[in-house]
Amino acid sequence: MKFASARGRGSSLRCVVLWMACSFAVAVSPLKAAAASHFLEVGGSKLFYEIAGTGPAMVFIHDGHMDSESWDAQWKFFSASHRVIRYDRRGYGKSTPANAPYSNIDDLRTLLAHVGVTNAVLIGCSAGGRLALDFTLEHPALVRRLVLVGPVVSGLDFSEHFDQRVRAGFRPLREKNDVGAAITNWTNDAWLIASTNLIAKERFRKIMLANPHNMTRTSQYSRPPLRLAISRLGEISAPTLIVVGEADIPDVHAHCGAIQAGVSNAQRIVVPGSAHFVHFELPAEFNQIVARFLAISDNPNRRPRP
Repeated sequence: MKFASARGRGSSLRCVVLWMACSFAVAVSPLKAAAASHFLEVGGSKLFYEIAGTGPAMVFIHDGHMDSESWDAQWKFFSASHRVIRYDRRGYGKSTPANAPYSNIDDLRTLLAHVGVTNAVLIGCSAGGRLALDFTLEHPALVRRLVLVGPVVSGLDFSEHFDQRVRAGFRPLREKNDVGAAITNWTNDAWLIASTNLIAKERFRKIMLANPHNMTRTSQYSRPPLRLAISRLGEISAPTLIVVGEADIPDVHAHCGAIQAGVSNAQRIVVPGSAHFVHFELPAEFNQIVARFLAISDNPNRRPRP
């Protein structure tokens, strides 16, 4: 048997090591959905949006703090089976702020028409959940399923406790124009992200520091829906899943209860170990919850796994 020279052995060894390193990198790096990024002109503003995947349409609507980046884990997971669409509402993320009166419902309708979506699963968090409800009531034929994460509903008031908490969170911004301190306040808010989830807290902080305008944007030009959802929930026929963190603030649990009571085909899941941003705090668990809901609602005779 002939042995390679020392130089040859070294070269071969380097090739093997390089191959192993590349293989390991591929194995451990998360798969990213190949996305197309665009801007859409809407009433003097530009909406940033992304599309990836093929299949039934699924639209992600972000909360009132973060932007579409908050859906990264769902974006990667569901793009394997759906045509996923996410966007930044006016003044958030990469979208430009409004300079004239507008409607979030109309913006979403314009976006769906632009990308050719006529029927979709809407997944909205918090204020994004409120928009998903309002949109469904205005355009029921466009909505196949609803997934609401820590949602609130238009027309239902908040408690003084909730209002005090919001005022305290934004106090540094209001009194000293200190965006960083306001971001710190919300990062440490146990109703927003479970106090033990340090990874989610740090990621939230990084997203907010990269997009400080998310905190300073104004909603002065945003028009509310013509008819509030709280008295119209019975008109919603789309199968609806409500996902709420066990540690979310009581007001949100009250809103979730009102939605579940009002929407005839609604179910609610309370997730332990999470607060307001279930999809962001426990993404793998959330993704499986939504996947099971979609599979069962698409096939009512299918029994859920224990």
